[in-house]
Amino acid sequence: MHEELLTIGRFARLCRLGVQWLDSSRLRTGHRLYAPSAGRGAGDLGRTPPKVNASRRGCPIRAEVRGGNGVTRTALGGSGIVCEAGGMITTPEWERRSADLWAAIDDYGAAEFRAKVGELADELPEGHAVASFERASAHDSTGEGEAAVPLYRKALEAGLTGERRRRAVIQMSSTLRALGHPETAVELLTAERDRATDHLDDAVAAFLALALIDVGREREAASMALGALSKHLPRYNRSLANYARMAIGEEPSP
Repeated sequence: MHEELLTIGRFARLCRLGVQWLDSSRLRTGHRLYAPSAGRGAGDLGRTPPKVNASRRGCPIRAEVRGGNGVTRTALGGSGIVCEAGGMITTPEWERRSADLWAAIDDYGAAEFRAKVGELADELPEGHAVASFERASAHDSTGEGEAAVPLYRKALEAGLTGERRRRAVIQMSSTLRALGHPETAVELLTAERDRATDHLDDAVAAFLALALIDVGREREAASMALGALSKHLPRYNRSLANYARMAIGEEPSP
């Protein structure tokens, strides 16, 4: 792997090649992408020239962009390349074919579907986090949970990012519960609930509630499920949310 110092001149040339960068107060070599601080501009780049890893097997350019707020984001590379953590890439065309395949899962037998997903995964570079995640999901969706768990772990260890990372935690935790490891599921989903927030929050809560039931914490499970449900009622949202809190001894919101 070649490592070089990215000067402002090189930065401009890379932009002309279509690589999209996030402005930041500080950039340094790494494999995660961080959002820039509010109020920081491109002029700050001149204060600390970033170092960049260039790799033929991953994104055209890989960098760690850390802003003062420390919030993570996924950046898009040029020429239709989707850059992910760890120098991993997929393309919109690959993502489209993958989505089409998953939409047609009922048209295939279990083994055939796994093979089709495997063929798509084989198009990605060796060790690609998305490839491991897709294989894990295919096993999980066709009744092979035991084969899925190590692949989920492999994907997460390889630096899976974005929505797929959260889906991997949810799916692996659900499978671990089904395989008789609810304590591990509770641990993983509790950590995930505290780690991030997005449109999958209620999915995290729902599967955590199931795991809590299995470890004998039914009251907490009911509170969590009702709290998630309260966001979706046409009326009584605040009342149900408060009753859910009170069920586990918490104070209601004003």
